[in-house]
Amino acid sequence: MMVVTFVTSIPAWFLYAPVRDNPDSITGAGADPTTSVALGALLEVILIVANVGTAVVPYAIFRRYSQGLALSYVAARLVEGMFIAIGLVSLLAFLFVRQEGAATDPALGGVFVAIYERAFQIGPGIFAGVANGMILGSLMYRSGLVPRGLALVAVIGGPLVTASGIAGMVGIVERGSALQGLATIPEFVWELSFGIYLIVKGFKPSPIPAGADDGAAREVPPRSAP
Repeated sequence: MMVVTFVTSIPAWFLYAPVRDNPDSITGAGADPTTSVALGALLEVILIVANVGTAVVPYAIFRRYSQGLALSYVAARLVEGMFIAIGLVSLLAFLFVRQEGAATDPALGGVFVAIYERAFQIGPGIFAGVANGMILGSLMYRSGLVPRGLALVAVIGGPLVTASGIAGMVGIVERGSALQGLATIPEFVWELSFGIYLIVKGFKPSPIPAGADDGAAREVPPRSAP
């Protein structure tokens, strides 16, 4: 499921470009962006489902190592998905207003695009680092379900993404700057590597700590991957 988040989120960003780069088109001017935005919206609906699935499906496994971290991961992914949905609805509303010919002020398009961009900033821009980096990375390092060297990439990358997202939100750095791009590299490597690792090898056998879940020291089957 982690790989699904890649193959849906990245194309959606580019498919939204006709609206994101030309908010004045809400008045009906220029090429019709309906097909492009509608396809991007469909991909993001799949993305939301995959985001939630990456936390809910393996929850029974994760809670054996830390119920607090497992619950926190589910909550963070739900918050991220909520902000993705807000951005998605904003751009669909843009299309509706354009198709109805209800917009006479091009500034209205800028409002819808601004809502999308701010929702993206908080959701994927901040909470992805919290969920997939800090929480999931800590859980994987603690459990040993994946190589700890790989989990360390998440532990480093998550705070970098979150810090750069907050810095962009409050205006310390320019949104979409090269600095923000560099900060996302470790998180990008972690998420892609984690998804591929689970497809190829699955979780490593790892003893459950005494006192976790029902207290029995067991091993997680190596193919128990989300």
